[in-house]
Parts: sequence; structure tokens; C-alpha cells
Amino acid sequence: MNRCDDPVVLDQWYAVCSELELGEGPISTRLLGVDLECELGVDGSPEVHADRELLPVRKRYGFVWTTMGSPDGDVFDIAESLEPDRRYVQCGWVTMRTSPGRVVENFLDMAHFPFVHSGILGGEANTEVAKYEWEVRRDVDELWATNCRFFQPQVSAASDGAFAQLTYRVPAPYMVMLYRVSPSDPSRLDAIALFIQPIEQDLCRAQPVMYLVDPDSGHTDLLQFEQVIFLQDRIIVENQRPLLLPLEPRGEFPTGADGSSVGYRRWLRTKGLRWGAVPSAKVAKGVRA
Repeated sequence: MNRCDDPVVLDQWYAVCSELELGEGPISTRLLGVDLECELGVDGSPEVHADRELLPVRKRYGFVWTTMGSPDGDVFDIAESLEPDRRYVQCGWVTMRTSPGRVVENFLDMAHFPFVHSGILGGEANTEVAKYEWEVRRDVDELWATNCRFFQPQVSAASDGAFAQLTYRVPAPYMVMLYRVSPSDPSRLDAIALFIQPIEQDLCRAQPVMYLVDPDSGHTDLLQFEQVIFLQDRIIVENQRPLLLPLEPRGEFPTGADGSSVGYRRWLRTKGLRWGAVPSAKVAKGVRA
């Protein structure tokens, strides 16, 4: 067991089970190297226990969230979750033998679309990643990548090829979101969140959750579309070496398409994050990078 002792990682909220799962009975799971028990209390509210200790709990976006530290704030906000006409789709947990940072970084990476998701999110006839911007928004301490464009043969479950207009958001070290101009209504953005549960440093599970502007597609079509994409990604992230995410700039060599990855690693390095990553030399010695 490799129990987490990194306050950067401990002081975060994590989704550990869906409310639907919990309604079927107690759930045994694991977070940051510690066994958890999730159940409904006598008043019907969710409870999460670790080593017989009752942990803080939040209910957000159809999931039960908990923390093993002392977060500065609440679970990050998804404004689209409050819009009643959106299609809400839980896509199911997928367990991966990799670090949570590798999963976030893969989600941010547009360059793999033509090769991993050929015929869906990309194709070998259109491999260029156009220049985009990324920034750390200091007021909320989130990483954003904006003005992203990429040609996708199948933008959504019910649409044909077009240039997708994308925005990426990393609201917490091991959480990530995608906003895209909706094919059904170009005046609005679809929102897709990836909730990641770090189990061990090199083992995690994740679940895509979608808030879509799509009045026509069937629920099963929406679900299967996202599951196909995510299972293709699983093959990639499980074969990356090392499994932990290198934070040193020289650990892996980025290209011009990797701006958001460079920004993500720099953001984590500045925080002094250690757990789930190959830390920079300064952090390893106890000095913030």
C-alpha cells in the first residue's frame, strides 16, 4: 500500500461512487491508498468511512464526493448542470493501470485524435493541431486551454464531420473538463467532465459525465459514443511509460501541439505535487519548484 502523504492531492474533493450505485447497497472502494466504505446513513444521507473515521461528504452531479484532507473550497462548479433541458449521461467507471495525471493529460491532447480515434474525433487526412492559447486563471486556480479547433469526422453521436470548437478546463489537479460548441445549437456549449478517482499512484478509475444539448439522440447512442472513445484512450494511457507523470521539463520532450500538457505539468510543479507523479528535483528535495 502506498498511502498518500501529499497535501496537494489530499486537499481535493473526489467522486468515489454514483448516487445510483449507492442506492443499491454499501460500496467498498479505495482512494489515495486507503480503503473506503460508502453507505447510506440512518437518515438516508450518504456516508463515507476510512479506517472507521467518517469523512466529509458532498453530493454533486449525481455522485458522492469526499476528501481525505482540508480543501480550500467546495467541489468545483459545473454551471451547465443547472440547465434543465440538457441531456445528462453517466458513462460508467473505467479502471486504468496508470496515474491520474496521465489520464488528465491524455484528455487534453488533441494530437492523438487522428490516430487513436480515427473516423470519429480525427482522421489521418487532418492531423494538424492549430495554435491555441492556454493559461492558469489565478483567481480560481484553474488551467484553461481556449480557441482550440480540430476537424472531427463525427463531432457527436448524431452529427457529421466539422471543425469542432473546443475549450479545456482543469479545475483540480486530477479533474478535467471539455466544452465544445454544440452541433445541435451553436449558441451553446456541451459540457463533458471526467471525474477521476485516484486509487493508487499508478492505478485509478474515471467516469465521463456529459451535459449535452442534444434533443434527438437516444440515450444508448450517447452512452456508447463516449464509451467507445474512452476505451480507445484506455489502451493508450496504460501503455505510456513511466506510469507516473513526469514533471521535470526534460522528462519528456513536448511538441508545438503540447501547450496544454506543458501548462498542466508546470501548474502541478508549481503546486509542489508529488503523489502520482515523477516530481521535479526541487520538489523531491522538499523545495517548491
